[in-house]
Amino acid sequence: IPIFQPAHMKNPEAYDRMVSLNADLGVLAFVTDIVPAKVFKAPKLGSICYHPSILPKYRGSSAINWAVINGETKTGLTIFWVDEGIDTGDILLQKQIEVGPGETTGEVYFNKLYPMGVAATAEAVDLVAKGKAPRIPQDHSQGTYDPPCDEKVAGLNWNQPARQLFNFIRGCDPQPGAGTTFRGEKVKFYNAAFVEETHAAQPGEILAITDKGIKVAAPGGAILITRFRTKDLGKVKAPEFIQA
Repeated sequence: IPIFQPAHMKNPEAYDRMVSLNADLGVLAFVTDIVPAKVFKAPKLGSICYHPSILPKYRGSSAINWAVINGETKTGLTIFWVDEGIDTGDILLQKQIEVGPGETTGEVYFNKLYPMGVAATAEAVDLVAKGKAPRIPQDHSQGTYDPPCDEKVAGLNWNQPARQLFNFIRGCDPQPGAGTTFRGEKVKFYNAAFVEETHAAQPGEILAITDKGIKVAAPGGAILITRFRTKDLGKVKAPEFIQA
């Protein structure tokens, strides 16, 4: 299969190449660039796109992160017909999954939404080929957008309830990594666990240090953190972080 990799989809070469292929259908399987309308409209039947949420909820670039951060117990994927909006096109098909109470964004994606997405995209292409692909308009009044889940939003607020903090940490795991400041240095947390516990400690106060990890106080419970990342150490397990 020939592979073409323009630096940006808005470059003239991307459109020229798409036209030259005389394609029947465009498939956007993993999109990190804005695809101009003339490019996605070039194929005879238009283009379809994979998105890791049940649209119209969680539109945007960090759909899985925010579903986990918000404590959703279910999410899923949508294959939709691409239009000029951001994740606003007509729905072709949708599939739902359950989100485990301790699953991270990485686990939800790699263990569930990635393999399911491959199969769903193939199913969608087959429906298009057979002339049986629906176009179900989204209810735009129910559409939601969140900002990209990046360094700008990944700082922990220890005054939030413990369960909410736990969801935030697992929602930022593995990227961008939820962080805080410890002894003047930025530290990111991974592989956290929620601990149901009564204590009188201040939010963010260390309750215990063990080989398993560091337990930190939060309103209504505690968070056990077992993996850390710092600029000097990289990503390490608790014993190595504690010894440092």
